[in-house]
Amino acid sequence: MKLDELVQRIYLTVQNHYMGNGEYRRFLKQNEAQTRKMGNNEYGCADAANILYTIGAFPHTVEERAERITALQKFQNENGLFDEKTHHPIHCTAHCAATLELFDAKPLLPLTALKEYCDVKNLEQMLSDLKWVENPWPAAHEGAGIYAAFILTGNATPEWQDAYFNWITEHTDPKYGIGLAGAIDAGDRPISHHLNGWFHYMFNFVFARRPIPCADQATDTCIELFTDGTQLVKNFGRAINFAEIDWVYMLNRASKQNGHRVPEAKEQIRKFAKDYIDYLYSLDYENHDGWNDLHALFGTTCALAEIQAALPGEYPTDYPLKLVLDRRPFI
Repeated sequence: MKLDELVQRIYLTVQNHYMGNGEYRRFLKQNEAQTRKMGNNEYGCADAANILYTIGAFPHTVEERAERITALQKFQNENGLFDEKTHHPIHCTAHCAATLELFDAKPLLPLTALKEYCDVKNLEQMLSDLKWVENPWPAAHEGAGIYAAFILTGNATPEWQDAYFNWITEHTDPKYGIGLAGAIDAGDRPISHHLNGWFHYMFNFVFARRPIPCADQATDTCIELFTDGTQLVKNFGRAINFAEIDWVYMLNRASKQNGHRVPEAKEQIRKFAKDYIDYLYSLDYENHDGWNDLHALFGTTCALAEIQAALPGEYPTDYPLKLVLDRRPFI
């Protein structure tokens, strides 16, 4: 099945979020709670660039790129952070820095607010203090975001990187291959929340060319969760969001590291992809609220890119999709 019509819908959606001067809305409509940041938005600008990169429509002229770099850089606060309020500031900072990297650019100001974590002891204490048991998914935005923010801004020394990856590796749950050891069995949050959080650490390992800890166990967990069909997040495969890229990426990358259950992993992804893509084609994309959240749409675009890579020849596009995680960390 070709995905070009779906890619065209994604492209048109990005275009109708454009405000001019390199600026993008994240949302087209306010929600009932009136909590959305309307107009020019950090995630709107970042995700528009990420999506366009993925589908092969990235700005190519010097003028276009300069406008988009400036639009993103203007969001940085004096303390070095980017902060849109829907995510932790470390997440927003890592996400904006990662987007700037697509343009071969960086944030203008040093990450002053995160300076204390340049010290390895403070970094390890930060990782230790994360809510691995109580709230592992949002906690990963901090725990993975600190690496991405630092490596993308020249703050990650070799010693710092070793400390970061060694800490994660030493504390990975050997039973499930995801999450902090013992965190899943503590039962405070569903296993899906641990999976969706762990994805963020995994793409850091892949980017850094470091071995994914407990990759075979992570593969087993991803296969079992899909086979069971009840323990992935609600509406898995029936929503515009990031849960789908989390699972597809983890299963595809973890299985390939050691060649563990690769045929089974591909078959799981194949089964998932057919229903998921049929669902995406069924949407009224011009009016679907989730589709018109550029951040959520970026998650879906990433899932399509990873599906295409995992299943060569099965979901072609005229221009191959390019997952941004294969260039730099963080989404």
